[in-house]
Amino acid sequence: MARFLALLLIGPWLVVLGWLYWLYVRRRASNGVPARFDVGVLIAAALATIAGTAIGYEAAFGHADSIWQQVAAALGAYAGFNAAVLFGLVRHWQARRRAGVVAPQRSSR
Repeated sequence: MARFLALLLIGPWLVVLGWLYWLYVRRRASNGVPARFDVGVLIAAALATIAGTAIGYEAAFGHADSIWQQVAAALGAYAGFNAAVLFGLVRHWQARRRAGVVAPQRSSR
């Protein structure tokens, strides 16, 4: 159970990042990617976070003090979450490019 202590510290930040991902991709839902895909991405991100926490904790086991095990677990959680969300963002950007949706240009004054 100690290996998941890092999730208590980094978990709220990952919830905020997941919420921001949801807001970003749903406001640009005109690219044809269904909401099911985004729910799947967030579920995969949660699973990757848990797996990254366990892997990070075990990677530092025996090589460092207990605080560094928690740091490695938090870094693993963050890396797993970001990898899954980045996959979702790339998929949205590719679908947007295929659909021919161009971002509005800002006027320079």
